[in-house]
Order: sequence, then structure tokens, then C-alpha cells
Amino acid sequence: MPGNFFSSLWEIPKKAGVIPGAMQIESHEKDDALLKRSAKGDEGAFTELYRRHQAPLFRFAVRMTGSTWAAEEIVQDVFMLLVREPKKYDAGRGTLAAFLYGVARNRIMKHLERAPRDLSLDEHGDSGTDSHPQLHEQMTPARWAELRERREQVRAAVLELPLEFRETVVLCELEEMSYDEAACALDCPVGTIRSRLHRGRALLLARLEMLRDVPKRANAGR
Repeated sequence: MPGNFFSSLWEIPKKAGVIPGAMQIESHEKDDALLKRSAKGDEGAFTELYRRHQAPLFRFAVRMTGSTWAAEEIVQDVFMLLVREPKKYDAGRGTLAAFLYGVARNRIMKHLERAPRDLSLDEHGDSGTDSHPQLHEQMTPARWAELRERREQVRAAVLELPLEFRETVVLCELEEMSYDEAACALDCPVGTIRSRLHRGRALLLARLEMLRDVPKRANAGR
């Protein structure tokens, strides 16, 4: 099942940003209804849509590009499209979340085509903040350094995956999407998602094993 493979390898905080001055919106109100209100100029409705979807889209973009600044620009472009052309979303073809992931994916593809990949990620995690301050205080410096090194190895290994496997692993494992949701976001059959995820997991594990063996080989050569 998606979501279990990475649980012990890489945890990313899931905190959505909130725009100051946001209007109170019923939490159960559906995205479709909020989008209709937003298209009519309701800033509170747009704020709620942003609050719901900004963080996962940002994580997706960071994990695909390896760059926080690129992720910020990509997410901004996604929501600018939602403001300018809300009618591009067709509820009959899937959820708003899947639509937003599709738009983000297109922006990511363009970014990867025109710019070299930047593997340097913020030391404090994809959100720009320390994701586990209490855990940080309780662990020894050696243990903390070990966990941070492992997290960086996973990030680097994910970025080394071929694009079609990387996006499937990111969505199904790191974002914990169902196969149906990922298929909708990537506009491909569920069977393709399953096969890509299986292959992506195998490649990722192989890459992590290689990274794990590097210190052993280095020590053996001394």
C-alpha cells in the first residue's frame, strides 16, 4: 500500500500555510463550491483553497526539483492559473487536487527542461522550518547527524530516479496518494502507476544500498 515504504526514511511536516486575514470557511465545504466562490471574487474562498492545497503541492515540487525556490515559483504559478482561468478545471475529469497536481507537474517539467537540477535542499526540511524540534532536543548530536545524513541520502536518491518513476514514488509514497488519485494526477492508467511504483521502489532501494556501501568501501581502502 502507498505510504508505508518511506515512513522510516523521510518524514516531511504537513503544515499548510495560511494567508493573513483569511475569512472563516466551513472546513467541510467542497473544493468545487469554493472555486466557484473564488471565481466570483470571494477572497476567503480562495484563501481556503490555498490553505488546503499549498503545502502538498509545495512538497511535491520540492521533491521533484530538489529546489525550494523553484518549488515556490511553481506553486505560485499554479495558484495564479487558478485565479486567472478557473474554468480550466473540469470537475467531470477528476478532483481539484488532481487538477492542481497536473498543472504543477507541467510547470515542473518545464523547469527541469530549462534548468540544471539543484540537489541542495534547505537543511531544515522542505517547509523551511525544523520539522521535529522536540525530537531534536531529545537526541544526541551523533544520532541527529546520522538521521539527517540518512534523510539527505533518500532525497538525493529520489532525485536520481528517472522522471516517470520519481513522480510516481513522490505521489504514492511521500504524498500517500491512492493509485487512482495518482493516475488521475499523472493522466495515466492505474496499471501504469502500479508498475512504475514497483520499478521506482526497486531502483530507489538499489541506489540507497549503493550509498550505504560507500563508507564501507572507503574504510576498507584505508
